[in-house]
Amino acid sequence: MHLDGFVIPVPEGKRQAYLEMAHWFDQAMIDLGALEVVEGWESDVPNGKRTDFRKAVAAEPGEKIVFSWILWPDKATADAAHEAIHEDERFKAMTEMPFDGRRMIFGSFEPMLDLRRPQ
Repeated sequence: MHLDGFVIPVPEGKRQAYLEMAHWFDQAMIDLGALEVVEGWESDVPNGKRTDFRKAVAAEPGEKIVFSWILWPDKATADAAHEAIHEDERFKAMTEMPFDGRRMIFGSFEPMLDLRRPQ
């Protein structure tokens, strides 16, 4: 298993535009092998004394924090998908993102613990 994680400052007024972009992008990731994609819109993101999500992305007034992740079967699948998405016509046609991509933080992670409720 492999994880990609993202923290993104999105202007509150661009929530719908972000959701529309995320919908096609996330579906493309599923089509390219992702097991799960979750997009979370800020509901309770407190200001920290030293650091917090807002400080991490230099959020500006009126921006909300999006926390998202993609769960992959393995790193090779994730790497191949990240390469392939650049060939997607929607990706090529995107001239403007609904957020400042320079302030998005992201990373890839190898799970070290994975607990789930039995079904």
